[in-house]
Amino acid sequence: MDRALFSVASFWQRFTITRYLVASVVALAVDMSVFASLVAKGTDPTAASAVGYGTGVVVHWLISARYVFIGKTRSGKELIIQRALFAGSALLGLAITVITVEILGRLSVNPVSAKIAAVGISFLAVYVMRKWGIFR
Repeated sequence: MDRALFSVASFWQRFTITRYLVASVVALAVDMSVFASLVAKGTDPTAASAVGYGTGVVVHWLISARYVFIGKTRSGKELIIQRALFAGSALLGLAITVITVEILGRLSVNPVSAKIAAVGISFLAVYVMRKWGIFR
C-alpha cells in the first residue's frame, strides 16, 4: 500500500500537466458557476462567459503559482513580468472562449455546450503558453 501511495505521489509531482489539470478543473468550476449564475439571471451569454473566465483566471493563478509550476514563480520585477505574461495568456484563453461561445451561439448551440467546447480549445492553447513560456 505504501508503494501505491508513493507511485501516486511520484506521478503527482512528476507530471506538471496532472497538477495543471486539477488546477484547471477547480478554476473551471468557479468559471462555470459564475457563468451559469449570470446566464440564469438573464446576462448575455457572451458577456457571462467573459466574467466567468476572468474569475476563473484569478483562481488559476493562485493555484498555478503555488502548486502547479512549483519553484517557477519569480520574485520582484520578474514576478510582475510573469504575472503580466500569465494575464496575457489568460487574455488569449478569454478571446478563444468568447469567440467560441459567440460563434456557436450564432449557430444556435446551447450556451453551456458552447462554453464546454471553448474550454477544451483554450485549455490546450493556454497550457502550452504557460508551461513553455511563462513558467519555464
